Amino acid sequence: MIVTRRIVLAGIAASALSRNALAATPFPTPDIPPLENRDYAQARKHFRTSLLRKGPSPEVSPPLGTPPGATRVTYPGGPDGSIQLIAWLSHYEPSNKLKPAVLFLHGGNATGDGHWELMKPYWDAGFVVLLPSFRGENGQAGYYSGFYDETADALAAATYLENLPGIDRNRLFIAGHSNGGTLALLASMTRKFRAAAPISAGVSAWRYFGRYSNEMPFDPADPMEFVMRSSACFGASLKCPTYLLRGSEERPFDKDHELLMERARSASVSIEKKLLPGTHNGVVPGAVAESIHFFNQFA
Repeated sequence: MIVTRRIVLAGIAASALSRNALAATPFPTPDIPPLENRDYAQARKHFRTSLLRKGPSPEVSPPLGTPPGATRVTYPGGPDGSIQLIAWLSHYEPSNKLKPAVLFLHGGNATGDGHWELMKPYWDAGFVVLLPSFRGENGQAGYYSGFYDETADALAAATYLENLPGIDRNRLFIAGHSNGGTLALLASMTRKFRAAAPISAGVSAWRYFGRYSNEMPFDPADPMEFVMRSSACFGASLKCPTYLLRGSEERPFDKDHELLMERARSASVSIEKKLLPGTHNGVVPGAVAESIHFFNQFA
């Protein structure tokens, strides 16, 4: 761990830094996100985030109800199951014929009924859907950490879903939009899913918190805090076929996305990308439909 940290520090110090990036961000930003040779799952076992600010999600939101078509359940938030968090589960009847399931991670930093309304195509297509909320959201317990402990929550939600009666754990898929897409990538670098379809995902924590530095709860003086939140640093750790989806009217796939794909393919991971019509939020219905076509290849 100490050696790896020194390598990352040296790499970042040696990297040519953009003057514009330095002016726009309160921390050094590498031109190329450093490559981590460790598997992301192993790296998580040896890293603990240091939160300088402990509090709720930066998005103010009301307590969660139960939208139509959902069953309100609770799951033990990760990694130690010490907090109970709310999730919405689609109605289904367990049977001897096991059903495929989709874990969908919402966008933004709070859960709302609008997120659930977008899930209907999944259960119409025969998938059981679980949409979890995360620590610190909607008045729930836990501290917002900005993509790290929330990844542990996503993994705990996956474990909850695959252990429900009538669920085929060999056909457990993951998808997510925006911040949820970011978490879907990090989760699918930690454990195996059947396939992953991140929508409008971020792959660099430097880029995200450069835009939203007011949301940054961790210590920016430690570059490993950024590395452990950046899937671009761990492309070879992806553990399932992955389909990156994005709207044609939002920020395009950039060099960091290309780097992620290059690093994943170097490890023989199947990863593709596609632009679909729409804005950052407007692309979601079409991307959900596209993810269903993708998942059906493996279902």
